[in-house]
Parts: sequence; C-alpha cells; structure tokens
Amino acid sequence: MSPKLSISKNKKQLAILIDPEKTQFTNSENDLIKKINLLSPDFIFVGGSTVTKEELKSCIAFLKNNSNIPIIIFPGSHQQVDENADAILFLSLISGRNPDYLIGHQVQSARTIKSMGIQTISTAYMLIDGGKNSSVAYVSQTTPIPSDQISIAVDTAVAGETIGFEVIFMDAGSGAIQPISPQMIASVKMNINIPLIIGGGVRTIEDLENAYKAGADLVVIGNKIEEDDNFLLDLVIYKKEIQTFNEENA
Repeated sequence: MSPKLSISKNKKQLAILIDPEKTQFTNSENDLIKKINLLSPDFIFVGGSTVTKEELKSCIAFLKNNSNIPIIIFPGSHQQVDENADAILFLSLISGRNPDYLIGHQVQSARTIKSMGIQTISTAYMLIDGGKNSSVAYVSQTTPIPSDQISIAVDTAVAGETIGFEVIFMDAGSGAIQPISPQMIASVKMNINIPLIIGGGVRTIEDLENAYKAGADLVVIGNKIEEDDNFLLDLVIYKKEIQTFNEENA
C-alpha cells in the first residue's frame, strides 16, 4: 500500500490539474509530461466536470507509467474513480444546494471506492464566482458564492470544518476570469483550522504568490497550463521560493 498522502496546513504545496478531456498525452516524449516532471509538483489532480471513466483511466495509466508524482482524482461525478490513483478527493459541494452533489454522487461511488482501497480525502468543496459561468456551476446546477460575499464564504467553510471535513477547497472554477481574492482567502483561513485548497483563475506567479500570502496551503493550477504549458517552467523557478519558505517554517 502506498504511503498516505497529506495535504498539509504547515507548508505551502502545489498541484497541477489535468483534465483528460482537454489534455491528450501521446507518448512518453510528450513535452507536457516532461515539464510536469521537471516541476515535480506535490500532486497531480486528474478530473473534470464531464470526463468519462475511460478518459480518466487512460490518463491516470499514462501518468503512472511516466511520472512518480502522486495522483489525486478530482472527481466531477461518481463514475470518475480508478484504483490506480493514489487518492481521491471525496467531495461534497457545500456551497450549493443540489442534493446530487452534496451526497448523491458520494452514495453511488462509496462502496466502489472502498472496495478499491483508494485513500479518500474528505473535502468540503466551495464554488466561488470567478467572473464566468464555469462548467462546474453548469453541470451541478448550483450558484457560486459571489466573490464579494466574504462572510458567506467564511460561514460555509466553518460549517464544513464543523461537520468534519478534512480540508476546504475553494474553487473559482474552470476558465475563471479572476482568482479568488486574497481578502476572501485570508478571512476563511483565519476562521478554520484545517488545510485550505485554492483553485481557479490562477494565471500568473503573482496570483499564486497572493494566494499563498493570504493563507492558501495548496494551490491548484489548471487552465493556464492548458493555454501555455511553458508556464510550468516559470513555476520551476518560483518553486525554489516555496521550498525556502517551507524550510524556514518547518
């Protein structure tokens, strides 16, 4: 059994998101996988709102054969499970009121996940308005928390922690025009004692740095890499600053 993965609140971590529907790996000489391996992020998240089980399985198999980076499934439905992943975010969309995404998909996948022996990371998932109607909002038929409604975000995150989730994941969604504001990140962080994941709209090193400074423990980057995978090379340079921070705060 693989060592248990940990999303830590004691250091800054980085994840790269791969949507198998949008990213096609051809062979081990693929430039994208070379750049991901060069960066060596803490995790590779795999998933998407409309990804099929076959697309997910094929993508994870390729990554497992060509990288040693831990793979965590970021599921968009109960069908997105695969025993070859190292872990799965067992998500509940607590910012919405659609019972299918609060508990329905979880019920449908729970026994399958348990039988596969995949590590689960209980995750309170919060969709935040990123200035564009995201695929998550459309598929789940839920309304994101407005970007200026910080108190609602704080109350929702505190509810997630109180219920017993292991981590909070605030996401501006696929294709977000703007990232979650540092003010919202900082306010949520001040009111919870579990790790905070931030995703969506992170397109520059400044966006990434702002998220970390505001309190993000793990930042997920996806769309920017789909648009320009050379951004991974910028992250290689910035990662040295992350390592220095973690060493100084160990």
